Amino acid sequence: MLEPRQSIMPIPIENEMHKSYMAYAMSTLVARALPDVSDGLKPSQRRILVAMNDLNLRPNAKYRKCAKIAGDTSGNYHPHGEQIVYPTLYRMAQNFSLRYPLVDGQGNFGSIDGDPPAAMRYTEAKMTSAALEMLADLERDTVDLEPNYDETLMVPTVLPARFPNLLCNGATGIAVGMATNIPPHNLNEIVAAAIALVDDPSLEPDDLMEHVSGPDFPTGGIIYGVEGIRDAYRTGRGKIKIRARATIERLTNGRDGIIITEIPYMLNGTTLKEKIAEVARNKVVEGISDFRDESDRDGMRMVIELKRDAYPEVTLNQLYKHTPMESVFGIIMLALVEGQPRELSLKQMIQAFIDHRHEVITRRTHYDLDQARKRDHILQGLLIALQNLDEVIETIRSSPDSASAKAALIEKFELSDEQTDAILDMRLGRLTALEQDRIEAEHNELTIKISELVGILASVDLRMGVIKDELIEVRDRYGDERRTEILYSTGDFSIEDLVAEEDMVVTVSHLGYIKRLPLTTYRSQRRGGRGVAGMSTRDEDFVEHLFVASTHSDLLCMTTTGHCYRLKVYEVPQAGRAARGRPLVNLLEAAKDAKIAAVMPVKDYSNQMLAMVTQKGTIKKSTLESFSKVNRRGVIAIKTTPGDELVDVGITDGTLQIVIGTRNGQAIRFNEDEVRAMGRIARGVRGIRLKGDDQVVGMVIVRDAEHSLLTVCRNGYGKRSPIEDYRLSHRGGMGVINIKTTERNGPVIALKDVVDENELMIVTDSGVLIRCPIAQINTIGRNTQGVRLIKVGEGDVVRDVARLAIPEDGEEGDGAIENEAPENAIAEGAEGDDEQSDATDTEVDQEQPPDVNDGDTDDTEVPPSS
Repeated sequence: MLEPRQSIMPIPIENEMHKSYMAYAMSTLVARALPDVSDGLKPSQRRILVAMNDLNLRPNAKYRKCAKIAGDTSGNYHPHGEQIVYPTLYRMAQNFSLRYPLVDGQGNFGSIDGDPPAAMRYTEAKMTSAALEMLADLERDTVDLEPNYDETLMVPTVLPARFPNLLCNGATGIAVGMATNIPPHNLNEIVAAAIALVDDPSLEPDDLMEHVSGPDFPTGGIIYGVEGIRDAYRTGRGKIKIRARATIERLTNGRDGIIITEIPYMLNGTTLKEKIAEVARNKVVEGISDFRDESDRDGMRMVIELKRDAYPEVTLNQLYKHTPMESVFGIIMLALVEGQPRELSLKQMIQAFIDHRHEVITRRTHYDLDQARKRDHILQGLLIALQNLDEVIETIRSSPDSASAKAALIEKFELSDEQTDAILDMRLGRLTALEQDRIEAEHNELTIKISELVGILASVDLRMGVIKDELIEVRDRYGDERRTEILYSTGDFSIEDLVAEEDMVVTVSHLGYIKRLPLTTYRSQRRGGRGVAGMSTRDEDFVEHLFVASTHSDLLCMTTTGHCYRLKVYEVPQAGRAARGRPLVNLLEAAKDAKIAAVMPVKDYSNQMLAMVTQKGTIKKSTLESFSKVNRRGVIAIKTTPGDELVDVGITDGTLQIVIGTRNGQAIRFNEDEVRAMGRIARGVRGIRLKGDDQVVGMVIVRDAEHSLLTVCRNGYGKRSPIEDYRLSHRGGMGVINIKTTERNGPVIALKDVVDENELMIVTDSGVLIRCPIAQINTIGRNTQGVRLIKVGEGDVVRDVARLAIPEDGEEGDGAIENEAPENAIAEGAEGDDEQSDATDTEVDQEQPPDVNDGDTDDTEVPPSS
C-alpha cells in the first residue's frame, strides 16, 4: 500500500532566501572570517596551531614539512584542503604580516615585495615561543573542547592565550556584510593597559591611551595624527594615515637622494616601486633622475636619486601625495564575542581578554586543585601504610589474592580504593626511610599548594594578581620597542612644515610653461644692463608672467576667461635658469586651451578683497576668502562678455585706491569703495572708459600715496611718476595721460607702484631677465616719455615686470652678466622727455561720471562702452 503523499507547504521565496542567506552569512562570520575576541585567532589559524602542537613542533624541535602540517590540519581539524590551509600557515610566519609571528618558517615564505612563497613541499616550519604561550595550559581543562568535523577528535573552541594575540598581531577578514581590520600593537603597551584596567576597571579608552599610544606595525612607518586612533579606541572605527619612513641623504655622486627604509603596513613593495617609476616617467613628480632598490637581508633600502636642481623636500611631498608612500588604514575592531560579531572599543577588547584569562585561570586552578587533592589523597594512604608497615605486609601476605588483600586493607585501615591500589602497586624500594621522608615532604608541599589554590579560588583579587603576574612574564619575555612612530601634532602639521620657506622667482611663459627658481639666482645689476637669461623658450613662446613668492604661499591662477585655480608654490617644479619649466595645465585641471591672465601669490585670505579688471575696462571686487577653498578644477571668478578677457588681478583690503592703466598711455585713479563687493560669478562694473582701440593693460592697488607709479613700455622704456600726479576721480572716466606712447617707447605693457627700497625685475620675450634697484630710476613728470630701463635686442621686446624687495644681506646671486648702463642715461632721457608738452592734458582730463548702474545686482551686465 502506498504511503500518503506528504503535504507541501508553500513558502515565500524571499523568506527562504533570507533564512538561507543568513545561515550562510553567520557560518562565514563564525567559522571563517572573524577572529574570536578571546584568543584573537580565526578557526583556521587555531586549528593549525593545534595540529602543530599534536606534532610536538615546539621551538626546540626539528622543523617539519609544511605539507605535513597542512595535511594534518586539513585531515584532522579543517576540512577545506591543505591548499587552503597553507596560505594561512605561511602568513603566520611572515614577520612583515604579523607583529609577533606564531610560526617559525624555514625556506621561502614570500617577501614584502609580493613574491609568493615556495610550495609547501619545499618549506618547513615549527611553532614560535609566542605560539606556545597561546597553547599554554591547554591540557589543564582551561577551555571547552568540541568534536572535529568527523567527530573523531576533540578540538578547542578557543585557545587559553596567555599572549594577547588579537591586539598585538591584529586581524583582517572580510565576511558577509561586515569586515574586520584590527591593527597590530606593541606588546609592552597592551600589557601596561591590561594591568592598568585590572587595577582600575573604571578606566575609559582615553585613560588607556596613556599606555597604548597607537598601532605598532611590523613594517614600521609613521602614523600622522591621533584623531583616527582616538575614534577607533572609543568607537571601534577610525582612519589613520600612514607614511613610509624616508630620509634625504647626500649620495656619493654629490646629488641628493630620498632613502625609503620603511613602508606602510600591508603595502606591496613592488606596487610601490612601479608607482614611483610611473609618476617619474609621466613627470607627475619632477626631479627624479634614477630609482633603484638596494634592499637586502639586513632591511629595506629604496634609493630615489634626484636631479641636481631638484628640491628634495618638495619631491618627497609629491611622492607622498601621488604614490602609496602615504596610505590610509581603516580600523574596524570587529570580533566574535560569545559567537556574535561585535564592534569593540579598546577597553572592551582588553576587558574581553582579561575576562578570558580570568576564566582560564579559574578553570586551571580548579583543575590543579583537583589534581593536588587527588595526589594528596594518595600520599595520605601511602603515609598510613608506611606508618603501619608491618601490619600492612602481614595483611597482604595472609590474603589469598590481591582482591582479598585490598578488601582487608580497606577494612583495617579505612582506606579508599585509590589509596589501596597505590599501596598494592608500591614497589619495595619505596619502603626505605628516605622514601618515607620524601613522601612526607611531598605531602607537606601539596598541603601548602592546596591552601594557595583554595585561596585563589576564594579571592578575585588573587586571581587578578595571577593575571598581572603572567602578563608581566609575557612582556618581559617577548616585549620590544615600538617600530611605528606617531606624530601627534597632525592638526597643525602640513606639507609646508617639511618645506623650507624661502622666496622663489616664479615664471610663466606665454604658452603656459611654469617653473620656479630661488631668488638668489639673480644678481642685482645697475639699470640699463643686459640681464641674465632666466628661461629657455621656443621661438613662438615667451615669458609672460613673473613674480616673487614664498614656497609656503598659494598661487591663484586666473585665466583670461575668468576662471580661478589654486596651486601651492612648492608644487611648482624647480628648474634651472635655462629650463623651460612644465606646462601649467598639467598642474591644474584647466581646459587645454586655457590662457593664464594672472597668477597671484596669496598667504593670508582673511579680511582681503580680490580686485579684477578686464581688457575692456570692467572692474570687479570679491572677497579673497571666497577663493580659499578653490581646488584644481577651479571656480568662476568673473563672468566675461564675448570679446573681453581678464587682464589683471590685485589684492586689497577694501579701503584703498585703484589705478587702471591702458595700452595707449591713459590712467585713471579712484577710490575702490566705488566698486562694491560682488559674488564670484558677477560681471562687475565699468572702471575706465576706453577710447578707440585702446585696451586695459594693468591695474595698481595704491597702498601708500607716497609711492610712485612705474610705467613700463614694450621697447624697454619706462618712468616713475608720483601717484599724486594722477588726480583722484570717479571710476568710469577716461583718466589722464600716463606716458607718451611714441614710436620709441611702444605701447604700455605694465604698471607697478614702487618705492626706492624696491627692486625691479624685467623679462623680455626672448627670456632675458634683468634686476635693478628702483632707486636708480628718477621720479619725473606724468606726461613724459620716460627713460631706458633695459636694452632689448633686435626683434626683442619687454614682456613683463616684477617688483622685488631688496634682500637685507645685500648679497648678489651668481652667474649674472653685468653690463652697466651709462651714468647719464637718466639725465638724457629726462631732457628729451621734458620737451614734450602737457597741452593734451586738457583734452583727456575731463572727468566722466560713474555709471548710473552702480546699484545693480551681481549678475548685471556692464553697459557698453561709448
